[in-house]
Amino acid sequence: MEEKENVSKNFIEMAIDKDLEEGVYDHVVTRFPPEPNGYLHIGHAKSILLNYGLAQEYNGKFNLRFDDTNPTKEKVEYVESIKRDVEWLGADFEDRLYFASDYFDQMYEAAVTLIKKGKAYVCDLSPEEIREYRGTLKEPGKESPYRNRSVEENLDLFERMKNGEFPDGSKVLRAKIDMASGNINMRDPILYRVARITHHNTGDKWCIYPMYDFAHPIEDAIEGVTHSICTLEFEDHRPLYDWVVREVGFENPPRQIEFAKMYLTNVVTGKRYIKKLVEDGVVDGWDEPRLVSIAALRRRGFTPESIRNFIELAGVSKAQSSVDYAMLEFCIRDDLKLKKPRMMAVLDPVKVVITNYPEDQIEYLDVENNKENEELGSRKVAFGRELYIEREDFMIDPPKKYFRLYPGNEVRLMNAYFVKCTDYLTDEEGNVTEIHCTYDPETKSGSGFTGRKVKGTIHWVCAKECVNAEVRLYENIVDEEKGVYNEDGSININPNSLTVLKDCKLEKALGQSEPYDSFQFVRKGYFCCDVKDSTKDHLVFNRTVSLKSSYKPKK
Repeated sequence: MEEKENVSKNFIEMAIDKDLEEGVYDHVVTRFPPEPNGYLHIGHAKSILLNYGLAQEYNGKFNLRFDDTNPTKEKVEYVESIKRDVEWLGADFEDRLYFASDYFDQMYEAAVTLIKKGKAYVCDLSPEEIREYRGTLKEPGKESPYRNRSVEENLDLFERMKNGEFPDGSKVLRAKIDMASGNINMRDPILYRVARITHHNTGDKWCIYPMYDFAHPIEDAIEGVTHSICTLEFEDHRPLYDWVVREVGFENPPRQIEFAKMYLTNVVTGKRYIKKLVEDGVVDGWDEPRLVSIAALRRRGFTPESIRNFIELAGVSKAQSSVDYAMLEFCIRDDLKLKKPRMMAVLDPVKVVITNYPEDQIEYLDVENNKENEELGSRKVAFGRELYIEREDFMIDPPKKYFRLYPGNEVRLMNAYFVKCTDYLTDEEGNVTEIHCTYDPETKSGSGFTGRKVKGTIHWVCAKECVNAEVRLYENIVDEEKGVYNEDGSININPNSLTVLKDCKLEKALGQSEPYDSFQFVRKGYFCCDVKDSTKDHLVFNRTVSLKSSYKPKK
């Protein structure tokens, strides 16, 4: 008898299963509804992949819809960046791209419907007075003196609002619900405001714009969304969501279900904080690799697969919690370890001269591209008399258990020969400028030499056949010990969050790198060719992640 696979479902899947079983819906439509007021970050990736994954799981449909109801903060640049990010993550919206502004006419008619039902009214209170009248969590609000205007007067005033007869902010349309409600969101919320702002889609057609809480449920209902999956801060708004679709008269309205946002330890995700970092020139844009915007992660060398795996490991829950950034790093290491060639790059170079190697000779050694994945094949790497090694791989007076190069010690040059340090040169300040060695031609890698063993192996780059590059090393942009924010609300920038290394020496083959090409630099980490600053004449590589991990995945 064939055993059934035991599939564990989250609370959202169980709710959808129940709706389908009870015939509430006979299909599933989900959506990702960003406001185009900035670039998406890793938290948005969770919402994108959750909504898209549910549509895939239930053989349903997935919409990408821009909630562009607030043109004061929205830009076409943000629209295009969001589309790129959603596509890059693998969420296919095909011909299902929508804008809230596509429905402004229907939203206006919905507002008229509410007025005719006596469920909405035009209010002349100032924003300050509206806040004062709203009450508190402990005290009920009080009704606006304009609450009982006649239907005819409200229809006239609302049309005149639309026609531009009133100054910005002078009047609003409010829902007529319950000023004594225990849920402040239900105390006659604002549905429309007067605002003369040019919209990126509709231009100057409108001088009134709907509020999010009114527009969003109407957008979902028009598109036939069945399950409006959103984050927990909208839980208290759900009664208003349900009120709007019910009172406007939508049949078979959507169901809102909330889940907990994903927070990462010691990273900045808030759009207003990222915007400030950009505007203050702390970072070079929304895609600065120290950030965790999706564009920044892509520029740094993260893959869609790694982010999808990270989101899956983080899971879906109702409880707010933080996820360790180290788990995201684990996911990218795990994704890249079998995919990428392991190249040699010297980031802090010091020259080595092999004094007994022929001066003009260059030989080409066979080097495996990835010892853990034979399918990646091998390459030829140049070897000659003059090489570069890492400065940290040589010490004049080493401590105990230092197995790299020092006077009189012998090490293996990775994929090459044993070399022994015989001398070194220093400058006036005592810095090593050149290391002299001899090599043993009998010890070539792959030759089967068994005469003696060495304890240290170091990597190198041939001086005659290498390319120069700038390499950027990143750490968290905030100081972990002091927290993300200072007492005054400013961001606590980690002064070591960016280290730029000039004149690094890389294998010649890396000179052909294109933007987003990524590699493992042996012993150093995974690196990605920068999309903005790298050129053929000036290579720039960003460190995606180091090789060491503090994160231990659960078994």
